[in-house]
Amino acid sequence: MVKGLKAEGLRLLAEKLGGLYSSRLGLKPSSGSEKQVFQWFLASILFGAPIFEGTAEKTFKLFQAEGLTSPGKILEAGWDRLVEILDAGGYTRYDFKTADKLLEMAGNLEKLYGGSLLRLHGKALNGLDLEGKLKGLAKGIGSATLQIFLREAYEALPKAEPLPSGYEVLAARKLGITSLKGETRGELKRILGQIAEAWRKSKVKVELSSFRVALLRLGRDYCRKGRCKTCFMASYCRGTG
Repeated sequence: MVKGLKAEGLRLLAEKLGGLYSSRLGLKPSSGSEKQVFQWFLASILFGAPIFEGTAEKTFKLFQAEGLTSPGKILEAGWDRLVEILDAGGYTRYDFKTADKLLEMAGNLEKLYGGSLLRLHGKALNGLDLEGKLKGLAKGIGSATLQIFLREAYEALPKAEPLPSGYEVLAARKLGITSLKGETRGELKRILGQIAEAWRKSKVKVELSSFRVALLRLGRDYCRKGRCKTCFMASYCRGTG
């Protein structure tokens, strides 16, 4: 943690913008439950699309209502039914592509790992290999989806390296938590350590994952858009982009 950053600022950040995406969906992937981890992975794929958060939440809840919360059930539903649900949730522009992705993911997870993400994790050599195996489940599962997934599921997946997203890095630089740019995997690991140190020293009353979500929202909704004049964290900002 960079000297001079006030703990009260980080506590304010966590209070205003903290809160896990998984909690909003009634999920707890950190529990290590196979069902919880898979449902969060499904939700992460939906959140990973360039679409509003509310649309992703609505669509995931439609999947839950239909009982499509396991690889087998997704495969049973079939492409046409998935497209109908995605359209009802608001994925009109991405319905075909997302249906293809979900069916490919579910099929490969069943075929290669018996439908178990925990088994996939067990076969991974390390964090990088875990990411490769997850991306290999379907075309279109990329870094954005994995950042969302691993940030809130890492406690159930000990081999995971839940590296910070670009928005987290941007906000961390603005607040003086780090001076690194996150241009390499090694730098991202160091930034993650610095974020964890800032969280620990400031005694923020939320879990680390929730604090990281607050950084992400600050970076995405304020720093990236140049909303400095209306930002509640302006007095703590060092202005480093």
